[in-house]
Amino acid sequence: MTDKIAYTRQDDIAVLRIQNPPVNALSQAVRQGLWGAMDRAEADEGVRAVLIVGEGRAFIAGADITEFGKPPMEPYLPVLCTRIEASPLLVVASMHGVSLGGGLEIALSAHYRIAQPSARVGLPEVHLGLIPGAGGTQRLPRLAGVEKSLDMITSGRQVKAAEALDMGVVDRVSEGDPEAVGLAFTRDLLAEGAKPRPVSELPAAPAIDWDATYDAVLKKGRGQISPAKAVRAVQAASELPFAEGMAKERDLFMELMETDQRQGMIHAFFSERAVGNLPELKGVAPRELKAIGVIGGGTMGAGIATAALLSGFDVVLIEMKAEAAEAAHGRISGNLSGALKRGKISQEKFDTLTQRALMVSTDYDALKDVDLVVEAVFENMDVKKEVFGKLDAVCKPGCILASNTSYLDVDEIAASTARPADVIGLHFFSPAHIMKLLEVVVAEKTAPDVVATGFALGKALGKISVRAGVCDGFIGNRILATYRTAADHMVLDGATPYQIDKALVDFGFAMGPFAVADLAGLDIGWMTRKRKAPHRHPAERVPTYIDHLCEEGHFGQKTGEGYYLYEAGKRAGVPNPKIAELVAAEQASLGITPRPFTDEEIVRRYMCAMVNEAAKVVGEGIARRPLDVDMTLLFGYGFPRYWGGPMKWADIVGLDTVLADIEHYASEDAWFWQPAPLLKTLVAEGRTFDDLNKDAAK
Repeated sequence: MTDKIAYTRQDDIAVLRIQNPPVNALSQAVRQGLWGAMDRAEADEGVRAVLIVGEGRAFIAGADITEFGKPPMEPYLPVLCTRIEASPLLVVASMHGVSLGGGLEIALSAHYRIAQPSARVGLPEVHLGLIPGAGGTQRLPRLAGVEKSLDMITSGRQVKAAEALDMGVVDRVSEGDPEAVGLAFTRDLLAEGAKPRPVSELPAAPAIDWDATYDAVLKKGRGQISPAKAVRAVQAASELPFAEGMAKERDLFMELMETDQRQGMIHAFFSERAVGNLPELKGVAPRELKAIGVIGGGTMGAGIATAALLSGFDVVLIEMKAEAAEAAHGRISGNLSGALKRGKISQEKFDTLTQRALMVSTDYDALKDVDLVVEAVFENMDVKKEVFGKLDAVCKPGCILASNTSYLDVDEIAASTARPADVIGLHFFSPAHIMKLLEVVVAEKTAPDVVATGFALGKALGKISVRAGVCDGFIGNRILATYRTAADHMVLDGATPYQIDKALVDFGFAMGPFAVADLAGLDIGWMTRKRKAPHRHPAERVPTYIDHLCEEGHFGQKTGEGYYLYEAGKRAGVPNPKIAELVAAEQASLGITPRPFTDEEIVRRYMCAMVNEAAKVVGEGIARRPLDVDMTLLFGYGFPRYWGGPMKWADIVGLDTVLADIEHYASEDAWFWQPAPLLKTLVAEGRTFDDLNKDAAK
């Protein structure tokens, strides 16, 4: 036994208290301690039952992440669960906080379970590219049935105590000290003459159409294989004796351990936690934030205001005219109504947010007491400088002035004020109250505590915040411009936008680039092309066929016509026949003879363009680490999580092969495909992008 498990005795009940702060992760010491404590309880004369309880914030939050990637150590969790379940004593788990992954599997190996009303349970292994590996897929269906178990396991979602009670996962919900309510429940069971009730001995769940379910889950996961493998594991619980089902679960678990997807999702898991951990901010205190100002009440500004309100900030929103201010208030109220309908906020909270916490005004003087203001106006440098001039005049000393610009030079914006140290870029993604990514753009003169405040705000808003340097498009939009150009070139050379979209959705993207352009609005790319035209490379081929649609007032979904045609009220479109005609005309004018593309070539060119530009972004210091790029693309651009991000994808497929392809493409189109110096250096040294992440963590 170890000091991770405290053993006490309450009459004829042995209490095993897990003490591994902060969340009682299932380290080797905890597993060993539980094993030893079970041995002691069974040898302790007069003990009739065992109560397992967690100290601190949780029962057991899951595996110990410090052991990820290391050789497993005995006692192995599946064996420990079997050992607990086989005890001749009555075993009860009293659950509070979270019981996730192996934590829930420990609870399922107990004979009875009681939970606090606020407790949550879940099997989130699919988010790591795995399935539960200690009996979760075999025991849960015996308690909750196949369909509810499949929903829980394949989604990885957390279930609240009341739902867990309804599912049969827990036997009682009771509020109070976890040990006290656990002891009361255990005494009730003993008084009733309850016997040990191993879940493994309960009847197997009835069969369903397993093949159809497998196919449906695979399709829903857009290529992620772990949820579909979980279906096969639950199928084993239905069709095989328990021991054979456990063996099948273990085989499927080990099969997934060897997959590229597991590598990608583990990388995403750790990178999500590392991305906001910046050495430059160590010991730097953020400024206090209570009230937030927002300039502009369009879709973006209203989304930012909504996110701030939901996170407990007071908000002052400024619009140009009274009608626009009223419309902005309506947009924010509409956003908050969605939160109300989903049960995220109460009616009382809704009323407070819309009537007291939010002020909408046309007077910049209303911003005099805010602590930070975010400008979210038209993407035009002159307009933004005018706004910042007004903010400079009315905002109090120490107020942070932030721009939500997607592309423009934050240094130039800062230079238009008398307080450049207080200026920062905060690039939200629309809809800002839903999208998780926030690029924190650090200008040349931005003060360290302003940077710290940007990250503190992102954390308060529930965002994944990524540090970015100043360049056209920062991290995400700069890389987007390049891989989107690669897609445009493939269209000119013979691929259709629809083949490209399908190939990339099959790869795992939520949407293809042309469907995304329709969703965002074709006028955005049109304006960007016009803005960049004077600075364009002489040899650059920039497709202009889509500009003809824009000139006619067709901007994608919002007008009903773009690359696709849209019926009113429907998000999915059908190919627009005009596109083929416009592309053919441009090919003829450029003297291009179109050729066929395979889906594999489409994906490879698209990804190589993404990785090459990302390597330039890291090499120039715009992103400090490759993982910053990965998190930007995962949370802002629909990159499939199971690849971990473009840099992790490149590591998985091999940087040498990626570089070789880029050099081959450069022989066809030299200006566009110049290999990134950093990529060439890494290949020459036999190193990876992940090596750079490790270097940065030292």
